[in-house]
Amino acid sequence: MAELFDEIVLCKDCGKKMKKGFIVRNGFKIRVLECPRCKKRIYHPADLEAYKRFINLKERTFNVKLRIVGNSYAISIPKELITFHEEMFKEVKKEIERMKKVVKLCLEEPGKIALIFD
Repeated sequence: MAELFDEIVLCKDCGKKMKKGFIVRNGFKIRVLECPRCKKRIYHPADLEAYKRFINLKERTFNVKLRIVGNSYAISIPKELITFHEEMFKEVKKEIERMKKVVKLCLEEPGKIALIFD
């Protein structure tokens, strides 16, 4: 099945060939086709759907349990967050396996801890 963004697409308003590009919203990369003349944009439908899921997850607050494991504390990360992360990076399966093993945790400010997968 052909990918729309791999084909030549002409702007429906002015007939110019649209150029591939991307925009970044909230750190999320969305592929676009943009007309160089009238600046009309076509957003990649799969990227828009993924962005909507991202915003939905970002707006939620997850209640997790903090447990003592040996001399450390452990939290459970909701499966929805890990699944979303894996789906976004499915083309780099080895990298996902590595990320499951190496995760950065840092204290950003009093009362705020960041968990970083990259």
